[in-house]
Amino acid sequence: MNTVLRRVTGYELTRYTPPGPAPEIRGPQSGDRLVTDPIFLMAPVRSGSTLLRVLLNGHSRLHAPQELHLRHLQVTARTADARRSMEILGLNVADLEHVLWDRLLHRELVRSGKDFIVEKTPGHALLWQRIATCWPDARYLFLLRDPTAIAYSWYDADPKKRTLEGSVAKTLRYMQAVEAARQTLPGHTVRYEELTKDPVGVLKGVCDYLDIDMEPGLAEYGLPADGLVRGLGDWRSKVRSGQVQAPRALPADLLTPKELEPFCTAWGYPTHPRT
Repeated sequence: MNTVLRRVTGYELTRYTPPGPAPEIRGPQSGDRLVTDPIFLMAPVRSGSTLLRVLLNGHSRLHAPQELHLRHLQVTARTADARRSMEILGLNVADLEHVLWDRLLHRELVRSGKDFIVEKTPGHALLWQRIATCWPDARYLFLLRDPTAIAYSWYDADPKKRTLEGSVAKTLRYMQAVEAARQTLPGHTVRYEELTKDPVGVLKGVCDYLDIDMEPGLAEYGLPADGLVRGLGDWRSKVRSGQVQAPRALPADLLTPKELEPFCTAWGYPTHPRT
């Protein structure tokens, strides 16, 4: 992680590695990728990524499926013969996982009949280095939201089972990863609050970055064909309404946890008053 991020956040990131000895993470060889320039939406949990996904999926050239959770699709060479065979081909386990991930993106893209695929699983921010290595020509959208609102939204989604302190720890991990990726990778930043206030203007900016035409009606959406499934993004009534709605106001007495203050500063959001 670069020194700028360390100074801003005071935190280090833990790089994702599969179970067992970590294989070398290598870039693709010529012809290895069926999808050369996927679009990854890097966003913390509870930041509006499902809303942005369904909006982008309404574009005639963009396919934005439900979360694919690539990092949990793993390959295992179960026998010595299998490992030896793959070594002869110049492939390790990480290489084979990359082939699997790429093939899945290609399958979804071909089935959609569109030109570009947008993948938005928040957990992919936790392995942004590996994604960037797997797809050197990938493009990135970074979605930010008020850090205090992120943590509170995660807590408020299930207050009987979650604590606000635990929700801060949970969401902080994603904020750290998104900021690390944002400071390292080229891309276009979107703010959830601006998306809900001016969806046409924000989507126009996204289309300009992706070098595609803005289409009439893109800011209006209905339920996606793949539905909204619990565990694969937001599925609640607000996003199911088919209309972009303003963020819910935070409780007036809600405090910004100290751990989130660096992200409020780095992302340009105010801290919420202390009592």
